[in-house]
Amino acid sequence: MVGPTAVGKTAMGIALAKHFKTEVVSADSRQFYKEMSIGTAKPDATELATVKHHFIDSHTIEEEYSAGDFERDALYLLNSLFEKHDVVVMVGGSGLFVRAVCEGLDNLPKAPAVIRERLNDLFERKGLESLQQKLKEVDPDYYYHADIQNPQRVIRALEVYEATGRPFSSYRVREVALRPFEIVTIGLNMERQKLYDRINLRVDMMIEKGLVNEVRSLLSHRNKPALLTVGYAEVFDFIDGKITLEEAIHRIKQNSRRYAKRQITWFKKYGDTVWFDSEDLKGILSFLA
Repeated sequence: MVGPTAVGKTAMGIALAKHFKTEVVSADSRQFYKEMSIGTAKPDATELATVKHHFIDSHTIEEEYSAGDFERDALYLLNSLFEKHDVVVMVGGSGLFVRAVCEGLDNLPKAPAVIRERLNDLFERKGLESLQQKLKEVDPDYYYHADIQNPQRVIRALEVYEATGRPFSSYRVREVALRPFEIVTIGLNMERQKLYDRINLRVDMMIEKGLVNEVRSLLSHRNKPALLTVGYAEVFDFIDGKITLEEAIHRIKQNSRRYAKRQITWFKKYGDTVWFDSEDLKGILSFLA
């Protein structure tokens, strides 16, 4: 099950898991990390106790955990889960991680850590635009088709290029991998203004719950890919004295709305996603029957 941030994927995933008496596999690339809770809107303790979730708090921010790692680990887990259940519910808004499990990823080379560190430093000093311009020069094909507003994607493409001398796009030729299970992709959506209102309210709640303190606790890890994302990058700018807290909150809301729009666009192009209103449990169950 896929959809934009704040649309209600967690609640619907739990409802579906309860109906099918099964478990939930999270495909949210930031909810893996134990140290990132408030800014990632993880399921709370009550929700986690309702049905069993996997890949929530499964790693520490000190670990590098890629989509390829997730593909390997999730497939291993699914083999075990399908021995006990006819249906497993995967929930996530991270398109690359969903694709990793459902289709497989290209066999991309791993770049030396020093290259990623240098690119992260460049991002910190000169911002995303400088990296985007570099990507446009060395790999225009990927530049015009990728989500270039995502620093992780841009940095990953540049590090592959710098490590191999070949553009990232030249590696993206793999055919869809066959899986030993049937995949049905459900998309959740809602009226755009309602979604934006939910996003704005969620950000306000994150601030009330202590997002700033959570980000402060992660200062020593600020160059980790998971922290170069909405909700964390803006608060780092506030902590650095570059912007006020009010401006940081405004930017988190704005960037979260933009991210939601990109998610919707990506998933509408992805596979055979069947879309439902975010609260239409009955409709989804009827479709799956």
